[in-house]
Amino acid sequence: MRWTLALPGDDVPSRSLETFFGDNAPMTMAWRGAMAWIAVSLATGAVGALATRQAREFYAGLVRPSWAPPGWIFGPVWTTLYVLMGVAAWLVWRRAGWGGARTALTLFVVQLVCNAAWSWFFFAWRRGALALADIVLLVVLIVATMIAFGRVHRVAALLLVPYLAWVMFATALTYSIWRANVDQLSPP
Repeated sequence: MRWTLALPGDDVPSRSLETFFGDNAPMTMAWRGAMAWIAVSLATGAVGALATRQAREFYAGLVRPSWAPPGWIFGPVWTTLYVLMGVAAWLVWRRAGWGGARTALTLFVVQLVCNAAWSWFFFAWRRGALALADIVLLVVLIVATMIAFGRVHRVAALLLVPYLAWVMFATALTYSIWRANVDQLSPP
């Protein structure tokens, strides 16, 4: 059975779902690509999570601003953001391939490394200044990635807006917590 989808304003009455997502590649290949990019993004979260194994007690013991979210909120928020990030990368990859979007996808991978490093700096190594420097760099890399993605696929860039907003919030939170807990978040 072949499923079709009619879109408003199409010159043709319908498109097969196999080609709807672009580039006339088979749908199974498209979904494999999507799952791969989402898996890469979620793997970043897993690498960061390794650094947070003792984070619950540590985070609860820190002096936090009144506007700091409860610790349980971070998991669901980050999972959602990693999925959106993976979809964004997939859209860029689908539209231009690695060769056509080398800069955009390289920026994406570099910001993933920076993203994972923050958890290690803050939770595992308890280096507040390095965590702050890392997250400021992460904001810059996210903006650069959004600009590069926008040149290839506008929706991909827009999918990173919630990520940028959350990381900007996390930057303020990192600074605030570090300054209130210098004794716990500085080298011995």
